[in-house]
Amino acid sequence: MSGPNFVRYIGPVLAALKRLGGSGRPTEVREIVAEILSLPDSVLDEQSAGGNNRYDNQVAWARFYLAKAGYIDASKRGVWSLTEKGLAAPNLTHADALQLFKAVHAEFGGVQEDPDEQPSTATIESGEVSPEQTEEGTASHWRQQLLALIRSLPPSGFERLCQRLLRESGFEHVTITGRAGDGGIDGIGVLQVNPLVSFKVLFQCKRYSGSVSPSQVRDFRGAMQGRADKGIMLTTGTFTADAKKEALRDGVPPIELVDGEKLVEMFESLELGLKQKIAFELDPQFFEQFRA
Repeated sequence: MSGPNFVRYIGPVLAALKRLGGSGRPTEVREIVAEILSLPDSVLDEQSAGGNNRYDNQVAWARFYLAKAGYIDASKRGVWSLTEKGLAAPNLTHADALQLFKAVHAEFGGVQEDPDEQPSTATIESGEVSPEQTEEGTASHWRQQLLALIRSLPPSGFERLCQRLLRESGFEHVTITGRAGDGGIDGIGVLQVNPLVSFKVLFQCKRYSGSVSPSQVRDFRGAMQGRADKGIMLTTGTFTADAKKEALRDGVPPIELVDGEKLVEMFESLELGLKQKIAFELDPQFFEQFRA
């Protein structure tokens, strides 16, 4: 196929959002795109030299170009939603997607504030960067900076940070165990669902830059067997496709997986360790009505 590698995902991202009823979270979209294209685990799990998931970044670039073309609402980062144009659009062939890429690139490619800071097409194809790294000016790298900062913490510091994060998320009696030979259990917490219902949760913290494997998920489940109804694995890295399947396997206690991307989203939603700033982006289209 011609064009940058991520162009192959433009049509499937649009199709995935339609299948989801017009909107969906990035993880849901990526799962359906992988299903549509029958992607092997080797593609889903591939990482760039910088530790980013190459597939995730390339799907994000597909969303970026669809948003620039008016098919996706660009204002909703946590949820990708189709605009009226996107809902009415037919399925896009690869030729259609390539034409969309060229049109958007021609329209917006030369108006960046600092072209020298923009990645090359080859860099985008490699999955080294995500749109967020180039889309938000000087604030674009805060997600990567946050993840890098968390990865620089000592293991005990990461465990205490996860303890604070769980407390901020509504868990009570969150305790770090940290006992040797505890099967990888790093802590215990209680989630109070309502005044009458609560359940104990065990959690494990993995300060990784790589991927957590299915065997590690199984080992964690084995350690929590008979001790809790649910487990949480938090990592600064990613989970392989098989690890995600293992976490939700039928007939065994479920395990919630929090990867680096979701970890950053939680810090953002809780405004934990982050100071919010207001920024403006110029909307040239607004001024077109005054040219006549």
